[in-house]
Amino acid sequence: MADDLKPRETAVEPEIRREQPLARTQAVPWLIVILLLAATAWLGWRAFFYEEEGDPVGSAMLAFEKQNSLIVFSSRFEVVAESVDRRGVLNIDLLESRQAAIIPATVEYRLDLSSMDRDRFAWDDGSDTLSVILPPLRISRPNLDEAAQKTFTEGTYVSRDASSDLARNNSLQAERKAAEFAKNPEVLALARQAAKAAVRQNLTIPLQMAGYGDVTVNVRFDGERQD
Repeated sequence: MADDLKPRETAVEPEIRREQPLARTQAVPWLIVILLLAATAWLGWRAFFYEEEGDPVGSAMLAFEKQNSLIVFSSRFEVVAESVDRRGVLNIDLLESRQAAIIPATVEYRLDLSSMDRDRFAWDDGSDTLSVILPPLRISRPNLDEAAQKTFTEGTYVSRDASSDLARNNSLQAERKAAEFAKNPEVLALARQAAKAAVRQNLTIPLQMAGYGDVTVNVRFDGERQD
């Protein structure tokens, strides 16, 4: 009986030895795939969602990183211009014409975000408050809507040259007046308020999403005292 059992034991043993290497061979590709997926997920998280803890200033700067400038306020108003044209012979004015124009104008107020370096941000960890100092607003060149202007012309005879000169003079005058109006203290105050509100909103939400909680963002311009 003992002699009969020996061949059976030797027959089972090689089968077990063959199955173990096969199982290890099948598991290796799946292990590589799992490791690659984990590495890809980690790299994606690192590239798009990771932010250094304790650096709210870096998070704030990241919110401005892709914006060179930000239009914070736009003012549209009407400018009145009036010009007189005189034409004659031998310094004697024979023809006089006058033209008044009401020209709509638009002016935009921008923030130059390219100059927003780390020195313009300060974080108070005790009160969860971010203080931001903005550079002066940039005022665009007035955009005159001459197609929508209203003109009133007076004169016995207005030649084509006179009409062209009156229109050109009124446009130059309207642009100059619009630029002066854009610097009006009341209009500038409105533009600054709009700029502060825009920056406050653009920074508060990203900081909250980054996990800094209920933060406070204080914004002021160069030369302004902190509230």
